[in-house]
Amino acid sequence: MRSNFFHLYADVVWYGVLAGSAIAFIAIYITRLGANAFQVSLLTAGPAVVNLLFSLPAGRWLENRAVITASFWSALWHRLGYMIIIFLPWLFIGRGQVMAVVWVTLLMSVPGTILAISFNAAFADIVPPESRGDVVGKRNALLAVSMTLTTLLCGWLLDWITFPLNYQIVFGLGAYGGLMSTFHLSRLRQEQPNPVRVNQPIGDLVRPGTPRFVDTFRLPAGLRFLTRRAGKPLLRLDLLRSSFGPFMAAYLLFYTFQYLPLPLFPLTIVRSLKLSDGTISLGNGIFYLSMFLVSLRLGRVSGRFSHRRILVASAFLYGLYPLLIGLAKGPELYLLAALEGGSVWALVSAALINRLMERVPEDERPAHMALHNLTLNLGILAGSLAGPFLSLQIGLQPALLIGAGLRFLAGVFLLLWG
Repeated sequence: MRSNFFHLYADVVWYGVLAGSAIAFIAIYITRLGANAFQVSLLTAGPAVVNLLFSLPAGRWLENRAVITASFWSALWHRLGYMIIIFLPWLFIGRGQVMAVVWVTLLMSVPGTILAISFNAAFADIVPPESRGDVVGKRNALLAVSMTLTTLLCGWLLDWITFPLNYQIVFGLGAYGGLMSTFHLSRLRQEQPNPVRVNQPIGDLVRPGTPRFVDTFRLPAGLRFLTRRAGKPLLRLDLLRSSFGPFMAAYLLFYTFQYLPLPLFPLTIVRSLKLSDGTISLGNGIFYLSMFLVSLRLGRVSGRFSHRRILVASAFLYGLYPLLIGLAKGPELYLLAALEGGSVWALVSAALINRLMERVPEDERPAHMALHNLTLNLGILAGSLAGPFLSLQIGLQPALLIGAGLRFLAGVFLLLWG
């Protein structure tokens, strides 16, 4: 058990290197190459389509397999994609790299989907319920430190080394972090053949296999339930005829409006605000630290207020990030948005999962979580494609202001149906 904990801690440190470098700057990179809003949106829309197609088959495939072994091999294949991105400037000219990055990201999403499900299940299996809070807390702290230091280092490298060599170094650093993280995943061992099943959210901030994109992370919470079908159908649309239907409708609108402005952020930050990579990395660091510091207080806040009240309140505040970016004329509001965004995302991400678990019966969680996964990816797909269309009609920053209003409207639907 001590060996497993050590490798889980080492894994998250190196994953923080990957997330703070390659994952954090890939959208900025293709924006500097001349990508348009639609091409940036494919970084999230593509993986959403892959997840829609492969998550349920992957869950069935993993049901009777060793999830630790699956985590290692899927992580290896997924993270080799970052190695490929390093060499793209030598293989393609100009905007040809943009679609190359999009296609590599799309291919990475296939093993990434398996990784997100298998790691979620493996973590739940090898960490006993009584140790989970301690292990998760230490992993979240290590992740915050690792991501913050890495993104600040990358900002310095990007400012002081010429383009595109600077980004190649950053992607190389990320690829190395990903491979080291994968090595530590290979050292995990499961001692108990029949681990205790606990139907509660884990609370781990690490999202392997799912991209972090500006002011949010994709949520793999509950994906481990896709491996617990036990011969029952996973996708049950009849559940939508119950009270769970309007509840999922509110979540669908939230996810759609959440992802609608995301492809517009890199273009606004780079082309409208003309921020340097060092300033962008400082914003990333502020986001990570504020997210972690607020997550430390979640237990106390949850004990005082219900998960529903936290969800609704944080959903209303969630529109402040695109509002501040839409109003920004320089780095000041961008940095303020990073501080606010990390703080609010820590609240809303935890509340989304905690409220979801409250509404899902314990004996039917696999089917309900499968429906939530479908809702999540449909929302990501719809929002990611709607954002570029809206920006073409009215411009980048006006579209961000509308995105802010729609996020506020999502809070209204969560108030009514959540």
